Amino acid sequence: MNIRFIILTILISLLSAANSLYASAALVGKTAPDFTLRSNQEDNKKLSELRGRVVLINFWASWCGPCTQELPKLNELKDLHGDDGFELLAINIDDEPEKAIKLMKKLGVDMTVLFDEDKQVSKQYQIDAMPMTIILDRAGNVRYIHRGYKESYLGLYEKQIKQLKYE
Repeated sequence: MNIRFIILTILISLLSAANSLYASAALVGKTAPDFTLRSNQEDNKKLSELRGRVVLINFWASWCGPCTQELPKLNELKDLHGDDGFELLAINIDDEPEKAIKLMKKLGVDMTVLFDEDKQVSKQYQIDAMPMTIILDRAGNVRYIHRGYKESYLGLYEKQIKQLKYE
């Protein structure tokens, strides 16, 4: 294989990855795109109705291994902060919501899940990793974006939520 071709392929891959990171990073500091999604509870959720609360939005899928590791930890975070100006929106992107509900039961997770079956909200938020977590301040602005899942993210989420709750 030609070395120039290999170098060109690597450069294109790096530029594509950088462009993807830049796209969703461009949301930081801006008002989060509003949406209304169907939930596994009785009512739909509209993001703009949560102004005044710190909101953690987590995009996940039942087929995503790191998502299944993170969901129980997010459930604990919700239990810790849920009554104190904090809201967790777990947005599932599966084509079949039943898969999400089945996984939640298996994991023993008790939270409101929103369903983005047509992926329109995922497109608005330029989701390019699974899971992907976005933290909003009380004014509804995107403050933090986290791609993937690492155990260390949970401490970071906790720190960022506390900071935003008292700003």
